Amino acid sequence: MLAEVFVDAYGDLVRTVDFAGLTVIVQELAQAQMRTEQRLGELAQAQARTEQRLEELAQAQTRTEQRLEQLVQAQARTEQRMEELALAQARTEQRMDELTLAQKELALAQARTEQRMEELAQAQARTEGVLQRLTQEHRETRRQLGGIAMTIGYTLENAAFKALPDLLQRHFGLVIRGRLTRRYVSDNSGAPIEVNIFGEATQDGAELVIVGESKSQLSKNDIDSFVRRKVRRLEGVFRGLFPLLITHMTTAPEVESYAQQKGIALFYSYDL
Repeated sequence: MLAEVFVDAYGDLVRTVDFAGLTVIVQELAQAQMRTEQRLGELAQAQARTEQRLEELAQAQTRTEQRLEQLVQAQARTEQRMEELALAQARTEQRMDELTLAQKELALAQARTEQRMEELAQAQARTEGVLQRLTQEHRETRRQLGGIAMTIGYTLENAAFKALPDLLQRHFGLVIRGRLTRRYVSDNSGAPIEVNIFGEATQDGAELVIVGESKSQLSKNDIDSFVRRKVRRLEGVFRGLFPLLITHMTTAPEVESYAQQKGIALFYSYDL
């Protein structure tokens, strides 16, 4: 019975529906559906491109934010560096102020030093003047002392001229020929040399020449000087030499024995 109902209903539907028009409508709906699906595909692609662009924009935004962060950090470092430079500049200016002050102090010290140098130069000039005067006075003193020493020496020698002939004969068997004198003779190089005590004598038939001088206070250096300046320069000029020295006193006990070692006769002023 139900089947009958469906059959009747389908029969009614067939009789009432325009299948040709319906087919057209269905075709139009199908085409519209295809366009809709095509548009939906295009929209999906556009959505995909939009999402890709948004992703790219998001990545660019991320890079921008990272770059901004880097710039912020760089700015912070720049500000920190500027602060450090400002502090360094302040220290430099402070140091420059200190150097300027030190330079002023050095200039003052230099001025004081130059003033002191000028004072020292003046003092040096005064000192040199004093030294020059003292040098002149010393020369004069030495000249006077030399004159005194020469006078003392001449006095000893003058006394020796009278006493030596007897002393030399008594102690050494020398016989003076003529008299003792003070004179110049030529040395072994032909140069003139002053001999303070000079005379000719004989000793056991041998001819000798007496060569001597006097010293107020006799030292070893005086003996060496006498040998060097007189005895050696006259060696070979005469056949034989008899060197002698006269003094008031020696500078040390061993001077007398030193003279004997050098072959020099020694007489004291109290022997004359």
